[in-house]
Amino acid sequence: MKRKLLSSILIIGLLVLSCTSGKKASNKLSAEAILVYNGNIINVINGETLKDKAILIDSGMIKSIGDYEVLKSAVNTNHQFDATNKFIIPGLWDMHVHIEGEDLIEDNLVLLPVFIAYGVTTVRDMASDLGEQVLAWRDEIEQNKILGPQIFTAGRKLEGINSIWKGDLEIANEEELGQMLDKLEDYKVDLVKITENTLPGPLFLKSVQEAKKRGFMVSGHIPIDLTIQEVVDEGFTSIEHASYALRLGSDEKNIVEKLKSGKITKELANEMYASGFNQDTANLAYQKLGEINVAITPTLIGGKQLAYLDEDNHENDEFLTFLTNRFTSKYEWRIGRMANDTPEEKQTRKDRFQLIAKQLPYIQKAGIKILAGSDAAALNTYVYPAQSLHEELVLFQEAGLTPLQILQSATINGAELMGKTNTMASIESGKQADIVILNTNPLVNIESTQDIYAVINNGKYFDRGDLDLLLQRAEDKKEQLDKERD
Repeated sequence: MKRKLLSSILIIGLLVLSCTSGKKASNKLSAEAILVYNGNIINVINGETLKDKAILIDSGMIKSIGDYEVLKSAVNTNHQFDATNKFIIPGLWDMHVHIEGEDLIEDNLVLLPVFIAYGVTTVRDMASDLGEQVLAWRDEIEQNKILGPQIFTAGRKLEGINSIWKGDLEIANEEELGQMLDKLEDYKVDLVKITENTLPGPLFLKSVQEAKKRGFMVSGHIPIDLTIQEVVDEGFTSIEHASYALRLGSDEKNIVEKLKSGKITKELANEMYASGFNQDTANLAYQKLGEINVAITPTLIGGKQLAYLDEDNHENDEFLTFLTNRFTSKYEWRIGRMANDTPEEKQTRKDRFQLIAKQLPYIQKAGIKILAGSDAAALNTYVYPAQSLHEELVLFQEAGLTPLQILQSATINGAELMGKTNTMASIESGKQADIVILNTNPLVNIESTQDIYAVINNGKYFDRGDLDLLLQRAEDKKEQLDKERD
């Protein structure tokens, strides 16, 4: 009897303390605090759904999650938003974009709010010739001076001498490598990106090692004269583009050794990779990589757009209303390069795309983290900023990933790579208030990520009307820029 009485007193005491704490918390809220209520919150970590819950948000942060009746008195009714029968997910992450083009500064600035309208609240910019400008935009967004997704950026990427890519930090030796890493440190980039157009394998590997020594995350492409395992062993945190994974279906180590000894050419090495793919061999290699903390960003949508360009010329794409003529003119270099392809070459491209997409369930099963990234860029034909991430997610579903796995690839997986799981990418008290409210359930069909009811970006609520206004402004600015340039 005494034990029951003591237990009852303890419970009452805790309830009183809880109520008191709630009052104190509400007293500390700003006039801008908002409450979203009666929504179905999807836990992207385990796939569970919290039904009919309220989310209290203030100063860009989730303050509390609970019952509406408990939380409603804390917020002015004008700042309360009904999410009955809606589905609430974290803001989406696009883990591979390029905000690029020295002559496209205004054109890219127009598109930053478009990301928000599409529910993309965080992007990882994988370097470009606009490196310094993107770094400035990153800081201005952080300071709420301009509207756009939170940006993590590599600034400018490391490459070899006379690379085909504009604005690279080109290096020929270790001394120049050190100088360029100094520059990236001064820029305060969020990661180092390295590609292999003209950068030889040994210097590429040294670049990975030295960047890692300085505490950087390192991502990029894989040189043909190195194995994937070599690069990962030296500290690569993510492999950009699943096309590289096809090498793992062959005896990659043997091919690289023959290439380095001069027994085969690069062209022959690529032919051997293309013709010798074995799924069982690839799966064993995936399992080995899965034991290491490495991620892969498949970027399927770019390959799909090019592979099926003969079936869709994209003339009627709605997103073109946001892209200036100068922006879309950059698409022509790839279109022109493919203009004289034979039917056999077109079919080969389609077959290759399908084989790459087929790898996703195997990669997922092996424990390799999959990151949703579009590779949206002015130089990537019909891979549209913001929209292409949603198209990428649909391709993941068609490839065989579950909706939950896909949501994870576009939320918590990116946050884990960037070391931000304590503050971002899930709907929990104490996390950043970057949220997408959907009309339909993405756990049933991932296409629901496109059925957006509202977006909360850094704690600010944008209803459907607000989002449509952002899109209209982008369309108007696009038309204005085109007229000024005619």
